[in-house]
Amino acid sequence: MPVGEEFFNRKRKELGVSLNDVQKRAVLNIEGPLLLLASPGSGKTTTLIMKIGYLIEEVGLEPARIKAVTFSNASANDMKERYQRFFPTLPPVEFSTIHSLAFQVVREYFYKKQIQYHIIEGSDPSRFNKKLLLRDLFKAVNHKSITDEQLEELLTYISLIKNKLVPQDKWSTISCDVPNALQIFQKYERFKRAGTDQLFVDYDDMLTIANQAFRKDHAILAKYQQKYDYLLTDESQDTSFVQHAIIEKLVQKHQNLCVVADDDQSIYSWRAAEPQYLLNFQKVYPDAQILMMEQNYRSSQDIVSVANTFIKQNKNRYNKNMFTENPTHTPITLKTLADYQYQSDYLIDQISKEENLREIAVLYRNNASSILLLDALDKAHIPFYMKDANNRFFSHWIVEDILNFMRLSYDVKRVDIFERIYSKFHLYLKKSHIQQLKRPSHESVFDRLLKSTDLQEWQKEKVKAYQSRYHQMQKKTPFQVILMIREEFGYEKVMKKMSEKLGFKMDYLLEVLNTLEEIAKSTQSMVEFANRLDHLASLLKTSKYNKQQNAITLSTFHSAKGLEFAKVYMIDLIKGVIPTQSEEDQLEEGKSEEMEEAVRLFYVGMTRTKTHLELLSYSKRFGKKVSPSKFVRDVKRIISPEEFQKSHPTKTAIPKNKARQQKNGNADQTNAIKDPAKFLVGLKIKHRIFGIGEITYRTDDTMKIRFEKYSKTLSVDTCLEHGLIEAVDSIS
Repeated sequence: MPVGEEFFNRKRKELGVSLNDVQKRAVLNIEGPLLLLASPGSGKTTTLIMKIGYLIEEVGLEPARIKAVTFSNASANDMKERYQRFFPTLPPVEFSTIHSLAFQVVREYFYKKQIQYHIIEGSDPSRFNKKLLLRDLFKAVNHKSITDEQLEELLTYISLIKNKLVPQDKWSTISCDVPNALQIFQKYERFKRAGTDQLFVDYDDMLTIANQAFRKDHAILAKYQQKYDYLLTDESQDTSFVQHAIIEKLVQKHQNLCVVADDDQSIYSWRAAEPQYLLNFQKVYPDAQILMMEQNYRSSQDIVSVANTFIKQNKNRYNKNMFTENPTHTPITLKTLADYQYQSDYLIDQISKEENLREIAVLYRNNASSILLLDALDKAHIPFYMKDANNRFFSHWIVEDILNFMRLSYDVKRVDIFERIYSKFHLYLKKSHIQQLKRPSHESVFDRLLKSTDLQEWQKEKVKAYQSRYHQMQKKTPFQVILMIREEFGYEKVMKKMSEKLGFKMDYLLEVLNTLEEIAKSTQSMVEFANRLDHLASLLKTSKYNKQQNAITLSTFHSAKGLEFAKVYMIDLIKGVIPTQSEEDQLEEGKSEEMEEAVRLFYVGMTRTKTHLELLSYSKRFGKKVSPSKFVRDVKRIISPEEFQKSHPTKTAIPKNKARQQKNGNADQTNAIKDPAKFLVGLKIKHRIFGIGEITYRTDDTMKIRFEKYSKTLSVDTCLEHGLIEAVDSIS
């Protein structure tokens, strides 16, 4: 009987679990480093748990000498529960996050060095914490309060630097839109080390200090190296450089490491994940074995075949071929609505026909996409679970601004309310004007401003106009009031200037305003509008309690990773959202990293479904024409290449520099190859961007071209679609 077959037969009878050949090889590979590349729905957790059971029952390892590391508490708990269910009679195995492991090391390291420390994570306002410290530092440096969005960006920036182990003299190379981010970070680090009699430590510090401890204290490193005979890491495509460095040091002597990952699902580079590490795995571990779990047990043939072709447009990846033995079920549905406002109505109409709501998910790239859907679901009495319950839409400063503009209309004497929004009136008032308003008076803020001696005439004219508008405001609907604030009060102009000065993303700010307008349309008074926002904010917070109920799931693509549903609707699939304009611009400049991550993100969304996938786009959004996402077109081309060709005849793509030449009357008359059969090995060609080259290798999907200074592997479909290549002979 082959090695391990008795174990597999026994587990099949005890658990009803059968492993395929690759999964069995992964279980039996117990010496040296192993990279297990697991496609979506390929049973990676089951394989990993079976491997642990095999190490204990068949190899004879002590459970305490096996360490399983994952990168979220939810994953660690899921693995622990699965292990107990599969092997109820075996002693426990250590399942933990990488941060938990690092904290063990840090505590021991600090104890030896007699260093007093304090963890500054958490959000308890009664205790000193990281967010409060950063808020104070931002205010000290920039002389204004930080917004929630800026705080999140600052936290990401700091985490990125630490997880990438960026040396201090290179901190300035990491970009951040938060004003004076580098200066704030430098002050933050100095304060943590010298601001009190204790060393302040955040979660990222735990990783960097643990790595430092292993590097500097050989006794601690030796202790942990000797503690474990085998290490397993899950979701390793989400691992940062410092996390990889810690694992490397732990397995330095025995090299018994199983890394479970999928480079095609690496979607957290903005949080310092290092997908390139997986691609270079054999450089780090020269003796490593690489196995590919390509069989998908989750999805129907309709989903798997399209998703597998879709992800192949990425070049910086392992050449995997995901497949399934599941039958076909329902072809992927592509729907383009006439207008954005119909999207929620369409979803409500579809979902209201369903009984098992737990098997339905609506996925989107940005949290802002969920707000109008949340409003519609509430009106339709459809329960939902919001995966990202920390959505800060209702606490956004624009929401507060709009409500304060409205509040002032109920009592125009309220200086305290006017003080919160005076800088948003496009009046260029000074703080001295506000100080004058704080003197006791029974007049409105507008009357008192008109009496000010240092206001210019144009300012007074605007004050008179605003005063007149405020007299009219009570008679208008909330929708009309928001239009007045945006246009007549000059709020949108102020937003634009703030965006330019502070690095805000104007498109997102307009999205918040437009969303408020849509919610306002169903309310008749400003009080009703304010109450509606409060109600929706409360719904969002309490939706977490619907997780185990019969409720649909709302989630970003990022947060949906690891989940599965019978039906998935991917929404807001338009140009500028996915991919973003920045991702398209980067690709045009020859930098493909951001676009490849966007492709992976879309792929993650597609592979969450078992049988039913709908991709929703629209032609108009808030009055402006928009185009469907390029990824929707990619899927359409994969599903129906002939139909796509009819509706999207091949056009010659013109790079920016060529467009400029054409504008100046220097256009090249070219004849792009349109038949893939003409891309033959040995053909001399001219690429619109890379110049003259020769095809040296060809598959159905890709071709390798040698240019003068380098070689490139290019997608055949992309070259055809954009008319990028012509035969040299055709050049006059």
